[in-house]
Amino acid sequence: MKHILIIEDDIHIAELERDYLRLNGYTVDIVPDGALGLKRALSGIYDVVLVDLMLPGKDGYEIVREIRKSMEIPVIILSAKTEDIDIIRGLAVGADDYLTKPFRFAELVARVNSHIQRYERLTGKRAAMEVISHKGLEINTASRKVFVDGKEVPMTTKEYDLLLFLASNPNIVFSKEQLFDKIWGEDSVGDLATVAVHIQKIRKKVEKDPANPVYIETLWGTGYRFNG
Repeated sequence: MKHILIIEDDIHIAELERDYLRLNGYTVDIVPDGALGLKRALSGIYDVVLVDLMLPGKDGYEIVREIRKSMEIPVIILSAKTEDIDIIRGLAVGADDYLTKPFRFAELVARVNSHIQRYERLTGKRAAMEVISHKGLEINTASRKVFVDGKEVPMTTKEYDLLLFLASNPNIVFSKEQLFDKIWGEDSVGDLATVAVHIQKIRKKVEKDPANPVYIETLWGTGYRFNG
């Protein structure tokens, strides 16, 4: 489970960010003070740091600059400052991303997940997986074959791609929009209902009881999550 640090002195905003990230499978700590936040960030236990710019103790620019002296973990600035000069400065001191408030929490989760994956690819921390195995379900990425309790289950290309994407990102909630863009492509013409239809087809093939799925869970009003 990935560990995220939020350095934010607006507790209401920080708690909303925390709750949404927890819903998506992350462990989250909140620190409202810049100096203490920097100390916690340098502890080495966090996978991502989310930092506001206007903080007591130390401002966000200084925090990012100090983190970059010794660590390369993803750092995302979340700030109400929307001027180009603020964004350019934030990225220049070493932030990986800059989100202006207010933002959609689903976008925050998507960016956190994207930066974690990119960091792990660059550092080689994520071992290449030829087989993803979970509770009797096996996905062989080399042969693009799926097995349930040792028996091969035929999959269409899109069914396989959708199942593989969810299983490769366990315990993270993805909206229909995110899944459609990822599997079908942003420029594809289609209905978001396509995602739900494919999820149903996958469940019929891999679940013992499709009405009570073990692998792919529906979070009503939010999206889908692979229970890893």
